[in-house]
Amino acid sequence: MNPPPITDPSLHISREDLSYIAAQQRRLRPTPPSSSSASASSGGGSNGGISLDPAALAALSTHFDNLLASISQRVENLSAQTLRSTQASHRRASTVVDRATVEIETLRDILRQCDELQNEFLKIKRIGEIVKGFRVRVDALEKRIGK
Repeated sequence: MNPPPITDPSLHISREDLSYIAAQQRRLRPTPPSSSSASASSGGGSNGGISLDPAALAALSTHFDNLLASISQRVENLSAQTLRSTQASHRRASTVVDRATVEIETLRDILRQCDELQNEFLKIKRIGEIVKGFRVRVDALEKRIGK
């Protein structure tokens, strides 16, 4: 004799979920003899109900436990892959940042040297102006002496 199907609306199990669970029970349970199969189909098995058969429920429970374990393992694998990928990206980004920092320091050094050269050119220009001023004065003195 099969246990009665579950039809209690207070369990809040949708018709679709009941159909799925019933299908899983049928898949996991060996096919009963023809006399009990006829009574199962007339007892609500055909409308997607599930029975409280302990063996079927145990098999279904084991199936869902295995399914949850498989899902958990897949989530752990994906988490580990994500972590490795993130760490690799972080290492690559750190390397790029380190190289950029070195290049920026090199550029700053070059700019500092350019500033120093510009100051030296300004000094040379100023010395040239002073020399021109001396030359003008020397020429003026030569003209006065040479007259």
